[in-house]
Amino acid sequence: MPEIDVNRYWKEIRLRAEEMGARELAMKALLEDAILERNSFAECLTYRLTRKLINHGASVEALHTVFLEAFDAEPIILQQIAQDMDAVQERDPACPDLLTPLIYFKGFQSLVCYRVSHYLWKQGRREIALYLQSLIAETFSVDIHPAARIGSGILLDHATGFVAGETTIIDDDVSILHEVTLGGTGKERGNRHPKVRSGVLLGAGAKILGNVEIGVGAKVGAGSVVLHDVAPYTSVAGVPAKPVGKTHKAAPALDMEHGIEE
Repeated sequence: MPEIDVNRYWKEIRLRAEEMGARELAMKALLEDAILERNSFAECLTYRLTRKLINHGASVEALHTVFLEAFDAEPIILQQIAQDMDAVQERDPACPDLLTPLIYFKGFQSLVCYRVSHYLWKQGRREIALYLQSLIAETFSVDIHPAARIGSGILLDHATGFVAGETTIIDDDVSILHEVTLGGTGKERGNRHPKVRSGVLLGAGAKILGNVEIGVGAKVGAGSVVLHDVAPYTSVAGVPAKPVGKTHKAAPALDMEHGIEE
């Protein structure tokens, strides 16, 4: 992944927050607390998100420590977050700038929190990682196991009801709509969840079950149930899902065109 100048993102977010605060006084206190009084991108993310999670009973001081530790120990997390911001701005016509997902979009916010829980899981701190997972689920209606492996440049559009199980893998540059499930098929243990390769577009309500692979550049139609591998650059749809054509784009995730090509 090419290195991103995170400070550039931080400067733009501060500028947009200043402009918004001048336009809308009712937002000024939130913007000052979450952004304008903070000293870094990491601190801004920490203040904005821990205050959402705290509504469900966690200690805000403990969460502050955990988030800042993760951002400091693994700076690549901030790089991934910046790429996720780019993905939202580029692919969601409702997103005019980098500030918008930070303030409003729970898909982006839940991904940031997942990235902290994943860091904790890798450090062997499984109890706090699972606790953070439960807070994310209660706050955002997004349930991502902290062991799941998710790349950068991810768009979780709307995000409500998104589920990703323990052995899920999502590569870079994937777009996922609401109510998508990346789940298992029974009570077996081990490697039991989907692998979603780069450039994939998963339509709203798609259910992908089991240790199946969704190939590079594939597209899964809304409401489909996928139980078998999907070949690269293939569109599938239906219950159960079947191939209905080839994708006309190398990365359907990037243009967000949900129509199924013949």
